[in-house]
Amino acid sequence: MNGAPPGNARRLRILHVIFLLGETNSQYNEHCLPVKDARDLAICTYFEPKLRVPDEIEVFAGDGTLRGFFRAIGSAVRASRYDVIHAHAPPTAVLVMLGLIRQPRRRARFRSLVYTVHDSFYDYKLRDKLFMLPIFATFRRTVFCGHAAYESYPALWRAVLRGRGRVVPNAADLERVGRAVSDAGSPNGAFEIVSVGRLEQVKDPLALLAAFRQVDDGSIRLHLIGAGTMEPRLRQELLVSELDDRVELTGLIPRDEVFARCAEADLFVSPSRGEGLPVAVMEAMASGCPVVLSDIPPHREIAAGVDFIPLVPVGDSRSLAREIDRFKDMTSEERRAVGVKCRNLAQDRFGLERMHAGYEAVYRELS
Repeated sequence: MNGAPPGNARRLRILHVIFLLGETNSQYNEHCLPVKDARDLAICTYFEPKLRVPDEIEVFAGDGTLRGFFRAIGSAVRASRYDVIHAHAPPTAVLVMLGLIRQPRRRARFRSLVYTVHDSFYDYKLRDKLFMLPIFATFRRTVFCGHAAYESYPALWRAVLRGRGRVVPNAADLERVGRAVSDAGSPNGAFEIVSVGRLEQVKDPLALLAAFRQVDDGSIRLHLIGAGTMEPRLRQELLVSELDDRVELTGLIPRDEVFARCAEADLFVSPSRGEGLPVAVMEAMASGCPVVLSDIPPHREIAAGVDFIPLVPVGDSRSLAREIDRFKDMTSEERRAVGVKCRNLAQDRFGLERMHAGYEAVYRELS
């Protein structure tokens, strides 16, 4: 069982503090839902939840205001004694500290604090970079989502940790992916490319669109899954270039549908300029889809030691187009063989069992 306690150790009680609890929230989907039967879980949110959680998980919901959040965190810590209070974003981690100052037994509660860094240093806003200095100095453990993410932090930030930093690489829910793709359809004849991520500059969807223009011969389809501030610009680009009938902007869609789309696609592409350790790439690989990735440290961490995952220079649409062309020229059997290698790599390195065992060890350092 994922996250099961070692030996006869008692079950841990964990409070996860999450900004927004929704369909695509990775903290809920990777850190909570798969271990609801192995740990006693509660979730405190800043905003009102956008979904209903299983009865095994207790929810203390904020209402999108500071007062509402402090009321929610107060209710949560008065309701139970937690082995760990786990925050997942710089603003919520700072708010947790402020909220706990007002509560009884605050020293004991501060000794239970764990924070996860979900991205590389250069991807954060200046405000969040500065927030992380008091977080690193105060939280008992700071966990980085990958080795590349840890190494991206400057010496000052790492010095503030004073040996309290740990690395537990991200992982994908392989069982859930497997269930979702078991009923996936077969290719429809067109060469299908899928990309999953926020439509923001750091994900560089324009580089992928430029590469698509260079290889488009009318038989290729591109599906950009995600939402973000660049969506209006992308829609305008598609209209001007007359590609709106061959490029789909799906917006946010259910995760199981994302997995099925990856399984049905011929190629997954991530042109991103920055990541932590991208779960979307792992999920695409677990679905059996070949992947082409930008050459950034987190992608190198995923592709370490293998020769079937091409790494393309960041922002280089020509090189990206060449890789897309290369996969397009393969037979379906050849692409399927690469997809099998990707699935095997995901199963060997990026299963949730390994991630949850890593967090279990971190949590028990505090209990």
